Amino acid sequence: MNRRARLIAFHLPQFHPTPENDAWWGKGFTEWTNVAKARPLFPGHYQPHIPADLGFYDLRLPEARHAQANLAQDYGVEGFCYYHYWFGGRRILERPVNEILLSSEPDFPFCLCWANHSWSTAWQGTNRPLIEQVYLGMDDHAAHFNWLLQAFTDRRYLTVDGKPIFVIYRPDDIPDVVRVTDFWRERALQAGLPGLYLIGVSHRSEGWDPRPRGLDASTMQALPRHDGRIPRRYLTTKLKLALRGNTHELTIWDYEEVRSILLRSTPVEWPDYPLALPNWDNTPRAGMRGLVFHNATPELFRGHLREAIGRVSNREAEQRIVFLKAWNEWAEGNYVEPDQKWGRAWLEVIREEILE
Repeated sequence: MNRRARLIAFHLPQFHPTPENDAWWGKGFTEWTNVAKARPLFPGHYQPHIPADLGFYDLRLPEARHAQANLAQDYGVEGFCYYHYWFGGRRILERPVNEILLSSEPDFPFCLCWANHSWSTAWQGTNRPLIEQVYLGMDDHAAHFNWLLQAFTDRRYLTVDGKPIFVIYRPDDIPDVVRVTDFWRERALQAGLPGLYLIGVSHRSEGWDPRPRGLDASTMQALPRHDGRIPRRYLTTKLKLALRGNTHELTIWDYEEVRSILLRSTPVEWPDYPLALPNWDNTPRAGMRGLVFHNATPELFRGHLREAIGRVSNREAEQRIVFLKAWNEWAEGNYVEPDQKWGRAWLEVIREEILE
């Protein structure tokens, strides 16, 4: 069965305990900790989001990783883009990807996204630093590439024209980024690869051009700015009462209204890959500081995904990429894995729109 597009889903590996999270948040903390304790914050607010078919899985278990891959494959997802963390030689949340590489299982395509941002408690309102994203010079970039090479040369690794795809979340934060990308490309050629295919994430900046940064392409994450605005249609008496007295007012957008600004508004001269966003609700993490896409449904997502697919339909097959954010970001309400409310409805939409 053919695919209309190469749907690559971002995948969060924070579903297993780590020493860092134990120290910061308490013994046994995982993403599920916030998900399970979430509560509705206004009338009609869908919380908590409880997983269905896959349950509260632990990504240390190969059975959990296999179940995710099998489900994604059955519904037309081409591969996962695992978030990858490199803090000046220190890796975090590394175990699932390490074991995927070492075991060669599951037999499911993947690539990596360097989530090169510092961690803090900002989403709780205290802004206590946890770990800083640092850049220690070319020796560290060489060490980083040496680690990446084992992934890039894996037979399952996703490519464009044979070149491994590597997504960088904040390219502009990397000092002398062109020197770094040139160095990595040279190292890739020396290792026998045909090159690298580097994709930068732009954050609501329509004119952000990846080429002067030494990158091949872009994808735009277009979340609305978190500025406390509430669409007028939700300024009901009930909602006003629900929000009264809170220092930090929720930002609530109607998904049907906001989806029109989630994709780039004008064509660009460089390769740009749409990023489809099924939902957003980070109140399990942020509480009253959160951003909510209210009334998001699989059927509304269908139109958004269809438009994203249409934007790449005239390209060569290798470059018909659509990113899905995300497969499993549960504490941000941003996932397509089955839950108790929708079952497999999000996945059914994906299969019906992606597979021919």
